[in-house]
Amino acid sequence: MVSSDKLQELQRLYGAASGGQMLDPEFRAVAEALFTGDRRPPPYSGICTFLDAPYRPDAAAAGFAGLDVALIGVPMDLGVTNRNGSRFGPRAVRNVERIGPFHHVLRTAPLTTLSVADVGDVPFRSRFDLTQSTEDIETYYQHLVASGVAPLSVGGDHSISYPILRALGAKRPVGMIQIDAHCDTAGPYEGQKFHHGGPFRNAVLDGVLDPERVVQIGIRGGGEYLWEFSYASGMTVIHAEEVQEMGLEAVIAKARAVVGDGPTYLSFDVDGLDPAFTPGTGTPEVGGLSAREANMILNGLKGVDFIGGDVVEVAPQYDPGTNTAQVGAQMLFQILSLMAHAPGLQARHAARLR
Repeated sequence: MVSSDKLQELQRLYGAASGGQMLDPEFRAVAEALFTGDRRPPPYSGICTFLDAPYRPDAAAAGFAGLDVALIGVPMDLGVTNRNGSRFGPRAVRNVERIGPFHHVLRTAPLTTLSVADVGDVPFRSRFDLTQSTEDIETYYQHLVASGVAPLSVGGDHSISYPILRALGAKRPVGMIQIDAHCDTAGPYEGQKFHHGGPFRNAVLDGVLDPERVVQIGIRGGGEYLWEFSYASGMTVIHAEEVQEMGLEAVIAKARAVVGDGPTYLSFDVDGLDPAFTPGTGTPEVGGLSAREANMILNGLKGVDFIGGDVVEVAPQYDPGTNTAQVGAQMLFQILSLMAHAPGLQARHAARLR
């Protein structure tokens, strides 16, 4: 039972305090960025944006000035090999409320420590042409890279990662941590190489992705024979059942060892999770990670030099609720929180403020 002295002290400190008053300096800094007195904006009001970030649709025209991280929608699913619909992924993820603002494990509120904005969607010249759409994505991200802004994207199908990596790895091949049911290193199908089953094969062959600094986590399903390139090129593949056998700490340690301290991309395909958690996706595979396991793996990556990331394959029309979009938004917040601890991004942020 609480002592009378302790109760009196709690009454003194908190009896007349508002919901926006915090005594702990870390919590107070977050609250002061969100509260005006005891008021804060309702999560269900205003324009829906990724993670409730400020909306800057004019950012591209302004050269992305003043930003550390751009949140970008890439509503394109012309590269799917099974069920389409992830073109609606960015809209579904934007509609998710109450993600963040504070990450209790990583001890960060990234929207208050970095300059972050939802800059809208990649503009496409055609809704029909996959090759042309791939070019449009690369062109858009080239402008981002030239501006020194780190991209964090929501697809769209997984084919979007290839042109993004083309822009990010143009001067130096990057490493990658990938959570996925599929390695996505297959060759061309029916005359088309830009499909969502082959982005990372394309990126390696173009010299923008270092396969010896790639780890693919959660792989499973009947398509193993398609992923020969992963093994031939030197990628590290951790199957879903191996996650259980190794344990999460060993998986995290392996991922950190593979990517080292170099620039690293984080690609999160929601089908990396079991369809019990993410039914709204185009190529579900039973036997995947749980949402908690995915969170714990990402939590263990603090300090990796992430230069960008994506969340892909949210196809909300196959979801009987909003689970998949909820997972997508949470993983978007996870990646942004990790980017807040990335050494390169921290250095650029400090230099921008000087």
